[in-house]
Amino acid sequence: MSKDTTRQAQADIRILIVEDHTVVRDGLIAILEQADGIEVVAETGNGRQALDLWREKRPDVTLMDLKLPGLDGVNVIESIRANDSLARIIILTTFDGEEDIYRGIRAGAKAYLLKDVSREELVECIRQVHAGKVYLTTEIATKLIGAAPGDRLTSRELEVLGLLAGGKTNKMIAASLSITEVTVKSHLQSIFRKLNVLSRTEAIAVASRRGLLRSLSD
Repeated sequence: MSKDTTRQAQADIRILIVEDHTVVRDGLIAILEQADGIEVVAETGNGRQALDLWREKRPDVTLMDLKLPGLDGVNVIESIRANDSLARIIILTTFDGEEDIYRGIRAGAKAYLLKDVSREELVECIRQVHAGKVYLTTEIATKLIGAAPGDRLTSRELEVLGLLAGGKTNKMIAASLSITEVTVKSHLQSIFRKLNVLSRTEAIAVASRRGLLRSLSD
């Protein structure tokens, strides 16, 4: 069945692509234009412009990168969902840290894909999300479970972790946060336990891998 025939049978799934790398964005457009029943109605590489385009076009599904100029992907998703709690958004990114996944799904994304996804899986994901379903691969679901709230760092622990990653000593961290060194040590013990590490160096490495340090810089 040709795409024209499919369009006669049912309306296309209207897609907004938000991706800051032009080559990747062009590749996505080329892939989706070949898929039956899918139409790219708008594309941009800027987070703030993505919000304007979403309001103007009201796409059925939005493909969203996480790292964007203007406004990061998580903030864009939160803003879109504030306008429409039923908005269907798929994160398509290179970041696979537990914190990245957790923040994206918490913001309201219905799927989380990595950019090495096959074109067949990408199209299937779009169709599933458009149908109102959540689409998570086994790998992503496992990492999401690993970021369970019970093991999440508190806002203060994240502040301590960020200063630790910046090379600050306990004394410097205490001064920066206006707390005692004893309190800093207590926070570090909690951080080590939650991250299942034994040293400062290992804590920074694990935090980086899980996307915790990226979330601090957003």
